[in-house]
Formats: sequence, structure tokens, C-alpha cells
Amino acid sequence: MLNRKMEQAINDQINAELYSAYLYLAMEAHFAAEGLPGFAAWMRVQTQEELFHAMKMYDFVHGRGGRVALGAIPKPPGKWKSPLDVFENVLAHEQKVTGLINVLVDLALAEKDHASHVFLQWFVTEQVEEEASAGEVLQKLRLIGKDANGLFVLDRELGLRTFTPPAQA
Repeated sequence: MLNRKMEQAINDQINAELYSAYLYLAMEAHFAAEGLPGFAAWMRVQTQEELFHAMKMYDFVHGRGGRVALGAIPKPPGKWKSPLDVFENVLAHEQKVTGLINVLVDLALAEKDHASHVFLQWFVTEQVEEEASAGEVLQKLRLIGKDANGLFVLDRELGLRTFTPPAQA
């Protein structure tokens, strides 16, 4: 059985994951409007990943006898200065989410909730991947600088990304 403190914390994280999906959807819309379909496709995959994360937590709460309580999702920004600006925001956001996951892990340990602790380890590993993925694109954007040709090559590369739900789900 999931205790109240852990239930509330995971519900808060579900909301944070849904905000992440909403943020990346706004970034997708921004890139589509800017004529960068590969960047938009990358963000669509990111949106799908965040929705997957939220639903994984949603199912966990229900599976442990808890109750999911959804909250309001704040409006995300809708415009950015450049692709570099977007990915600086993506990395900063993923680092923030990593901090939120770490707080959940700390709470699971403090509450001696071993099932939640084990469950959350998947998210700890996932956040390492999320930060690395955003950081890789950011590094490429920094190397490209103002080179339009480089931007279009990267756009094509990012458009190849696809969403594949993890096998452990």
C-alpha cells in the first residue's frame, strides 16, 4: 500500500511530467512554425516520452492502492530566440526534473518505501539519458553556431528520432 506522503509526491511528479510534455509540445509548435520539421519531430518524440513517464507513474500509484489526483498544468512559453535557446531550456528543464526525481527517491528512502524506491530507479536512469540527449543536441548547436547549412543538416538528423516505448514498461 502506498502511504499518503509518497502518493502525494508521486501525484505531484505526474503533474510535472505532464507539464514537461506540454512544454515539449509547445517547443514542437515553435519549431514547426520556424520551418524546422526535424527539430519539431524531435520534440514530438520528447512529448511522447514525457507522457509515457506520467502514465508509468499513474499506473504505479493505482497498482499500489493509491489515488491519482491530477492538478492544473501551467501554460508553457510559446516562443524562443533560437534553436540554441530552446535546447538550453530543454537541458535546464531536464536538470530540474532530475532534481525532482532525486527528491522522490530521498522521500522513498525516508519513508522506508522500498517498492517506490525500486520503481523510481528506472526514472533515475532515464534522467541520465534525458540530460545526455539534450546535451548532445546542445553541443551540436554550439558547434554549428550561425551556420545555416549545419542547422539544416542537424534538422534532418533530428527528424530521424522515433519514439519506442521502453521494454521494461
